[in-house]
Amino acid sequence: MAARVLINVEAGVSRAAAQVRAEGRPLATAVTSTSTATITRALSATSYNNREDSWFKSLFVRKVDPRKDAHSNLLAKKETSSLYKIQFHNVKPECLENYNKLCVEVLPKVHADQNYPCELVGTWNTWYGEQDQAVHLWKYSGGYPTLTEVMSKLRQNKEFMEFRKERGKMLLSRKNQLLLEFSFWNEPVPRSGPNIYELRSYQLRPGTMIEWGNNWARAIRYRQENNEAVGGFFSQIGELYTVHHLWAYKDLQSRDETRNSAWQKPGWDECVYYTVPLIQRMDSRIMIPLKISPLQ
Repeated sequence: MAARVLINVEAGVSRAAAQVRAEGRPLATAVTSTSTATITRALSATSYNNREDSWFKSLFVRKVDPRKDAHSNLLAKKETSSLYKIQFHNVKPECLENYNKLCVEVLPKVHADQNYPCELVGTWNTWYGEQDQAVHLWKYSGGYPTLTEVMSKLRQNKEFMEFRKERGKMLLSRKNQLLLEFSFWNEPVPRSGPNIYELRSYQLRPGTMIEWGNNWARAIRYRQENNEAVGGFFSQIGELYTVHHLWAYKDLQSRDETRNSAWQKPGWDECVYYTVPLIQRMDSRIMIPLKISPLQ
């Protein structure tokens, strides 16, 4: 914009000088006066154009209404205080079989022991997606106090601590997140198999979780036809503004048909249209449940 102003000023001064020479008037005084007027007009036009630009752009700027509460209180289920933990373990390829055997031996004991108020929701190996990876989903019905209680008790459990030590030797890396479940999703309950599971993970732009929830509260009804919706969660601790949708299908062909059928329903395309701009990154894992998984 500044460059355009200077170009306009230079052109104006040149025209003024030519006119002064033709009339025989003193060049310096006339040019100075004309230059001042030209600069004033140019800057005035620039200011006007800037205002026009600003007004035009404001039509397309997304305005976010101020909130009076945390999105965790607005989106999570009120009737329960359940907290979920999801674990991602990247296993050394040569150790995956032994890792699974160790999990089969130890995890059901924690799940079944009344001394530990937690539930194993599901445990899987990735089939398509990041390879040699194990995914575990735990539920703590009493929220953070229950999580703290379980972790404290497990640290006193010699068998579990030995399990963690042996497991650590088999891992390349690991990470976890603490999650809440969306109020409009199904409760993840045990189901019989065989099924494959898809975990679709979305990294949202900060500040867009409410908008995501509002759209999916309407959109979820388009994805219930084949009982494929297992659970929907959003992160509280770990990588923030992360959403996980967990789906179950009989096989990959069933997944393809179920997903394609959603596009035949009026309204699904609108959900996709409004939610895609909220996403920074997305990932899909196809997972196979271990034989101990309540989600089969």
